[in-house]
Formats: sequence, C-alpha cells, structure tokens
Amino acid sequence: MANLFDLTGKNAMIIGGAGGLGQLIAKAYAEAGAKVAIASRNEEKLKAACEELKAATGKEFKYYVCDATVEADVEACAKKSNEDFGHIDILVNSQGINKKYPLVDFPLDEFELTLKGDVTSVMLTCKHFGKYMMKNKYGKIINVTSVRGKIATKGPGNAAYCASKGALDMLTKQVASELGPYGITVNAFGPNIMKTPMMTKVFEMRAKEAGVTVEKYLEDQAAGLPLRRMSDPEDCVGTALFLAAPASDFVTGNIIYPDGGLTAIG
Repeated sequence: MANLFDLTGKNAMIIGGAGGLGQLIAKAYAEAGAKVAIASRNEEKLKAACEELKAATGKEFKYYVCDATVEADVEACAKKSNEDFGHIDILVNSQGINKKYPLVDFPLDEFELTLKGDVTSVMLTCKHFGKYMMKNKYGKIINVTSVRGKIATKGPGNAAYCASKGALDMLTKQVASELGPYGITVNAFGPNIMKTPMMTKVFEMRAKEAGVTVEKYLEDQAAGLPLRRMSDPEDCVGTALFLAAPASDFVTGNIIYPDGGLTAIG
C-alpha cells in the first residue's frame, strides 16, 4: 500500500508546465520520486519555472521548447526527451487556450485557434509520445479537460471552450481504447473554474456583466457549489498524482471531476 503513489523510477513530461496547474503537477511528481521535464513555447518562462521548481524541491528539472500545436515541434520534443531520459512514462497535457466571445460575434479564426490549442495539440502529443510508450509497453497519459466538456454555461462566451473540452473528453476515451493493449492508461480530469492568472480577465469580465465586484462574483460562484468555495489549482494535484501512480493502474478512459460538486448538481 505504501507504494501506491510512489513515482520513483518514472520519468514525466508536463506539456504546459511553465506555470499554473502544470507547474504544480511537475512539483508534485518530483516530490513523489519522478524525474520531471516541462515543455511550452516560451523559453524564458520555462527557465524561470525550472528555477522555481528546483528551489521548491531541491531537484533538477529539464525543459523543452515546444509549440504543441506544431507537429514538427511535438515530434522533436518526444524524440529528444525519450533519448535524454531513456523513456517517458508519464505524459500530462496541461496546455490550452480559452477564447471567449458571444456565439454570434465569435471570429472563426479564434474558434479554430481554441480547438487547435485544446484538442489538436493533445492529439499530437498522444500520437508522438504514445509511439514510444507503445514500444515500452507502459505509459500514463493524463489530459486536463474541464467541467465545460460535460455541462454548458448559462451565459454566452464558451462556445469554443465547451466544444473543445467535449472533444478532448472523447479523444481521451478513444486514445485509451487504442493504447490500452500496450499497457498504457489514458485519463483526464476536469476542474471547475479555478483562481488562476489565466482566469483573472474572465472573472473581471463576468463581474462587470453582473454589475458586481470581482470579490462578490467569486462569492456568488462559490455559494452555488456543494463545497461552498472556489477551486484552487492545488485542489487538482491529488487527482493528477493518482492518475500517474500505480494506484490507478486499472483506471483508463475515465474523466474525473475535482470540481467541488458542480457536475453532481449541474
């Protein structure tokens, strides 16, 4: 039982690991014993994240500059990281885009950009890292989706995001079906709206629409949840660790919702 959440001997790649939830997951995996690499488009942010992670854990982290929407980048990242580490056992897709417009005003290029960032990028990482996992007969793939893949919002703005996360949920299930025979589990977890830097502008926009302060808006949102509080990124780390660890070896094709109970009542 003591080894159910032990990642000693495992190598993990966190796409979108230079900040936010991805960086928290990288920290948790390292503390659980894994060797961890992070990847994103911005090298300066990657360097800063590695320094912060080392300061927090005392461990070394590698980084790879990679635009997950560009297949050549993903293919090169998968090849180089597997060469550097010998094998990548755990892949986390925490990258994503969230463009918001009312449906009737939604620019097509922004809609397509959201699908590319939230769905195509995950297909590409699963494709190229999955090839190596298939050879190794082992792997854990964890995708970060959202409650918005399951339930829509009452107000306008989320046509692209809901569509992309719904697609990601089904992509997760299909990849789980295809890669399962090779000893690879593929799951996702879907947080509720979280207090992250990426969501600050969204909170401000929603509060303005409601004619209230941001603080009041967040209080009202929390009051509608069974657990009566908003989610922090830290609330998702345990789920991410579970899905990467031996504890979840017989779990695949599932979406887990660390959402404060929203999907139970939504």
